[in-house]
Amino acid sequence: MPALRVMVVLALAAPAGVAAQDPDLTAVGMPTVVDRVVAIVGNQPILNSHVEEAMFQRQQEGLTLPSDPAARRQLRAEIVEELISTELLVREARRDTMIVVTDEEVASAVQKTLASIRRQFASELEYEEELKKAGFQTPQEFRRYRMEQQRRTLLQNRLIETMEQQGRMTPIQPTEQEMRAFFDARIGQVSGERPATIAFQQIVIQPEPSEAAKDAALALADSVLLLLRNGADFAELAKAVSDDPGSAENGGGLGWFRRGVMTPEFEQVAFAQRPGVISDPVESPFGFHLIQVERTQPSEVQARHILIRPVVTEKEAAEAEALAEQIYAALLDGVPFDSLQRLYHNESDFEKTPEISVTELTAPYSEVFAEADSGQVFPPFRLPAIGGDTLNDKWVVAQVTLRRAEGKVTYADVKENIRQTLGREMSVQKYLDELRAGTYVKILVP
Repeated sequence: MPALRVMVVLALAAPAGVAAQDPDLTAVGMPTVVDRVVAIVGNQPILNSHVEEAMFQRQQEGLTLPSDPAARRQLRAEIVEELISTELLVREARRDTMIVVTDEEVASAVQKTLASIRRQFASELEYEEELKKAGFQTPQEFRRYRMEQQRRTLLQNRLIETMEQQGRMTPIQPTEQEMRAFFDARIGQVSGERPATIAFQQIVIQPEPSEAAKDAALALADSVLLLLRNGADFAELAKAVSDDPGSAENGGGLGWFRRGVMTPEFEQVAFAQRPGVISDPVESPFGFHLIQVERTQPSEVQARHILIRPVVTEKEAAEAEALAEQIYAALLDGVPFDSLQRLYHNESDFEKTPEISVTELTAPYSEVFAEADSGQVFPPFRLPAIGGDTLNDKWVVAQVTLRRAEGKVTYADVKENIRQTLGREMSVQKYLDELRAGTYVKILVP
């Protein structure tokens, strides 16, 4: 089964409509072909320049294009099939009125990409010269091209997510033989080396504010809510009073998020609330939230909030540290980790990690686990609170459950990842086959 390229991420590529000429099909002495239709999906043509863009993309990704004419024609044929699959998904997404991609989110994503690309060049002149080599006469032309590519990518991804959520596209269980073949075909695309990895579990203790502090925070949240419902500007109030430094400077904006990202209490309200409505105070382990949903999609929500956090005193901060020390002592005495975790772990923090690369660890975990061995239990260490308020610092007691040195990638290392990736890929391919069976598709020139 050919690999699906559902998510297309281009760095620099020639825009559709740019003069393109295939050296394998142009005879000496014949006129230069400006562009031509190589396939049709419904009433949408796929042009030779689209194929050239995809080939240029492969070069940007560091792949060497084949020089052998037969191998090159085979590559072009594979690319045409991929472009047909992309067009089928985009067509279907545009038919679904529940799937919406806004100009704002497209522009935001493209802006970040363009900024990243621009940083690779020493000057604006060098950047523009490289764009011209790729067929773009101006940075504005390149931006317009990237906007269209980003929109198509988001449409495809949201269509697949919607189908999965509705149960209309479920992962297919690949056979052992299919997974082995997948591994053999792709192992050459990686270095073949597995980095040093680690997995761990943790118990996170958060200082618990007093009931009086919670009552005061709720009263303040009610006061802010009254101001908002009387016409006060949400963004300005968020900047002035929100205790979430990560979003306050953005007027409380949280951007788009899916289920499983926020705390359950927050998500329950956010995914049920109509755009524009401001919620009553919602209590979570962080404090009291005032939530305003801005936009919704079938699988994600764009919202902003104001957080009012109860005040934690030095006494309560010291009690959290003392509890962490007691948990560590209990572990050393043989009390099972999961039993203590069920009793004391702060639900807003993750309980355990899957096996990850050691380089993915962030501070303070990277320092604590620098020389960790499998099975090792660590004394309590501080997890700094966002914003630098040390009284709200959490305390972590952790155990490393697995530590592996770097080495060769084996089938066993990636088997479960292959099962998930291949199973999803096979389900997408099955759906594509159904779409293609009901759509006029004709390949004119591979």
